[in-house]
Amino acid sequence: MNNEESKNEVISRDFIRTIIDEDLKEGKNSGKVHTRFPPEPNGYLHIGHAKSILLNYGISQEYGGKFNLRFDDTNPEKEETEYVDSIMEDVKWLGVDWEDRLFFASDYFDQLYAWAINLIEKGLAYVCDLNPAEMREYRGIPTEPGKLSPFRSRSVKENLELFEKMKNGEFPDGAKTLRAMIDMTSPNMNLRDPALYRIKRAHHHRTGDKWCIYPMYDFAHGQSDSIECITHSICTLEFENHRPLYNWFIEHIDNMPSKPRQIEFARLNLDYTVMSKRKLLQLVQENHVNGWDDPRMPTISGLRRRGYTSLSLKNFVEKTGVAKRNGITEVTLLEDSIRKDLNSHAQRVMGVVNPVKVIITNYPEDLVEELEAVNNPEDETMGKRKVPFSKELYIEKEDFQEVPHKKFHRLSPGKEVRLRYAYIVMCTGLVKDDNGEIAEIHCEYDPETKSGLSNSGKKVKGTIHWVSAKHAIDAEVRLYDRLFIDSDPSGNKEKELSELLNPKSLEVLENCKLEPFLKNAKSGDKFQFERRGYFNVDLDSTEDNLIFNRTVSLKDSWAKFNKK
Repeated sequence: MNNEESKNEVISRDFIRTIIDEDLKEGKNSGKVHTRFPPEPNGYLHIGHAKSILLNYGISQEYGGKFNLRFDDTNPEKEETEYVDSIMEDVKWLGVDWEDRLFFASDYFDQLYAWAINLIEKGLAYVCDLNPAEMREYRGIPTEPGKLSPFRSRSVKENLELFEKMKNGEFPDGAKTLRAMIDMTSPNMNLRDPALYRIKRAHHHRTGDKWCIYPMYDFAHGQSDSIECITHSICTLEFENHRPLYNWFIEHIDNMPSKPRQIEFARLNLDYTVMSKRKLLQLVQENHVNGWDDPRMPTISGLRRRGYTSLSLKNFVEKTGVAKRNGITEVTLLEDSIRKDLNSHAQRVMGVVNPVKVIITNYPEDLVEELEAVNNPEDETMGKRKVPFSKELYIEKEDFQEVPHKKFHRLSPGKEVRLRYAYIVMCTGLVKDDNGEIAEIHCEYDPETKSGLSNSGKKVKGTIHWVSAKHAIDAEVRLYDRLFIDSDPSGNKEKELSELLNPKSLEVLENCKLEPFLKNAKSGDKFQFERRGYFNVDLDSTEDNLIFNRTVSLKDSWAKFNKK
């Protein structure tokens, strides 16, 4: 069995595709498969949404079907055009093509209103005057039945008149709701006469002030699926208890265009991460992060800005699989996916993020050599580049120890180290400033040890990167780490979210020195800084102010940290 056949066999075993296969065998939906992604435009998408998007779209493609993007925009108080635009950008970036099938639940408000009237006429919906607190009291608890609303016995005629008055704005916000008449004794709380419409005077981003009543999400969601002839409504497990209500509407409303089938799968949860839109919004509003696209956020726009690729997210989602039970995926799996992707195609460069000057005392004063460096050892077609080498260099401060520990194999007094692509040098002295900090490291080089020379047989244990001081370009480098120190910040009930934040989630270094090759780097360009990690050019970067974000380190530093 080749790799492609093995991959297809794994895909065929997931339970959602098994269900679809059975539906097709039974001739349901005329042999068609039509899926959708229906976000509420009340925030930016996060990586959990990416899994749902790619799953729904992937299934539609595998079965030769169709895929819709629909905004379930039923709550105008929390919805903004900014969110609509960001969601469309994110979905496109993931490589998903909805073709001409972009829809909004608000497109169907007239039809939804007509279906609400249909339920009233059938004696299956009524106008209720209970306020929210009273409704909660009447609903009861899962282990005990609820109480019937005193307004449940209103006549069809009275309910029709009151509902029209609700639509016409004759009652204040919250004064009345339209509720389905189902079963107040059901152990499923969603079936205890759920609200279908509420009065809400709020400007809608698409319908303006046409409506002062808006359908509840549960009422609009399934009916929108039916209008669009969706065959399989694939959603996450939190909607499992809503499925009986989803089906109840489809069964009891007359002349529904189609009868979609809802299937739930386990949502994606990452450790050290929050996935709640409410909590992500809290982080933004309380200025714990710099907006929804902050590279520390698990939003798709944040991951993109940090340097993640759409392919890395696709590979990650595929590895997590499709499960029936919720679990927590280690964020290291996500980080591993971007490392593997960037390792294959990211340009290698040398960048010194914490520089200290090195002076090679026996190197000619005015000599500049153009040394040959490999662009990517994983891809020979990327070729090589020239790197300038001169008397004065910058190296990382951490690559020098005045009093080295036993296993330190980098630069120290009297010790030798190889400069990447260049020569072996020995530390012969150092200069300190008035504060006792090392200002200069003095070295001598061995001209017979130039990298690539056939007669250069001298061996040393350490190799470090460097940048020519004369040719270096300045840049700001932002080192990102996990936003939380708690592996389950959403599950921690003892502390506020702000108390769980990692104080070292962002370190801004403003005096970084990079090789001149990076002078013309553009926003979104990705590189591996040798020995430092993978970086990309931030969208705020300019020609006069280069800014690089660290996407991920070369190795998982947290694995070692957590073992201590």
